[in-house]
Amino acid sequence: MSTSGNTTTTDTHDIRIAVVDDHEMFRAGVIATLQPTFDIVGQAGDVDGAVTMIEATKPDVVLLDVHVPGGAGGGGTEILTRSHPLSPASVFLALSVSDSPQDVGSVIRAGARGYVTKTITGDDLISSIKQVHEGYAVFSPKLAGFVLSAFQNGGIAPEGEIHDDELDRLSAREQEVMRLIARGYTYKEVAAELFISVKTVETHVSAVLRKLQLSNRTELTRWAADRRIV
Repeated sequence: MSTSGNTTTTDTHDIRIAVVDDHEMFRAGVIATLQPTFDIVGQAGDVDGAVTMIEATKPDVVLLDVHVPGGAGGGGTEILTRSHPLSPASVFLALSVSDSPQDVGSVIRAGARGYVTKTITGDDLISSIKQVHEGYAVFSPKLAGFVLSAFQNGGIAPEGEIHDDELDRLSAREQEVMRLIARGYTYKEVAAELFISVKTVETHVSAVLRKLQLSNRTELTRWAADRRIV
């Protein structure tokens, strides 16, 4: 983990954690991992539920998935924007399957203290939570270089961030599936990564190809690479 900030000392059992993720099984697994170390005060699976929960529980650290349904469709970024005035002392650590510059940039600009991917181990996640609570900024190793470069260039606007009509046709979940498929994941691997069925993956891929007017996965990979999405 890459870190920067000021440190204070706190008994970890006094650190109050909230978990926001729309995949119930994944959320339950994260909570089971964290409960022996932290005080779990709330959980939610959609934007409006997360905002309400954060306002009610005032957690010290919120573990936040980037692509969460509901609200106005802004996902984790919308949760950050709406929750900060309601619980200004809470810090946010993004925990997502996505490692795209677009997703990282949007939540960091919205105020997240760090960003780690769902490939992280339980021990590293516990360590990351402690570090953001102590005032550090924490990023998965493969993201740290991008974030540092973005700050050195005067902001966190990622080179890979794009706003075009084609990408806007895709839902947040379709974009998630598209990025994984474009990186070479099999349907089965995408299903396991996103905690959805293979049939659901196939449905999303068909929708992506149709909306982008592409014929196959090879064209999809080239389309994504041309836009620096992967």
